[in-house]
Amino acid sequence: MVSAAIARENGFRLFALTIDYGQRHRVELESAKRIAAHLACERHEVLPLDLRAFGGSALTDNIDVPKDGVGADIPVTYVPARNLVFLSLTLAWAEVVGARDLFIGVNALDYSGYPDCRPEFIASFAETARLGTKAGVEGKPFTIHTPLQDMTKRQIAEEANRLGLDTGMSWSCYDPTPEGLACGTCDSCRLRQKGFEEAGLADGTRYAG
Repeated sequence: MVSAAIARENGFRLFALTIDYGQRHRVELESAKRIAAHLACERHEVLPLDLRAFGGSALTDNIDVPKDGVGADIPVTYVPARNLVFLSLTLAWAEVVGARDLFIGVNALDYSGYPDCRPEFIASFAETARLGTKAGVEGKPFTIHTPLQDMTKRQIAEEANRLGLDTGMSWSCYDPTPEGLACGTCDSCRLRQKGFEEAGLADGTRYAG
């Protein structure tokens, strides 16, 4: 949401891609639709790609989402190569619509240690995009924008506030309750809550308990 709002603020037309990959936190799909409508995206595509066929993650398999705090190791909520898959699909669509700028909301400071959120991965993908597309080899390379890359969660919350965004539209929780409330104890919830608390801002998310 924040990444897209920054793109819009900088004069970009918005084409939003959401991947329905069978994630257990499916409430984020409805969140994405609300955000795309609010930001007046020209198109919002929801693409089905059920990664439950592979499994290997607490988000796509019968593995419990950890609730014991953010650790030093890559957690089981890591979905194998997720951002690589997402960026590849985004790149394919970008080439079709003639876009040369891709925005992704990865963060490499207050996060769970996922390898596909790191600056070196993004730089590598930009080079892959140049080498592996018709546009790239014809001298029209793509730019991968990561406006949240070096922000803390506090700074992201402050940026959402500056942009006048309703944070209740966004979704972070990996393990929502059957009622659609955020659990408040998974890594993603903990990092989100920490950011809002440090920023002294209200979090629009509705938490269980």
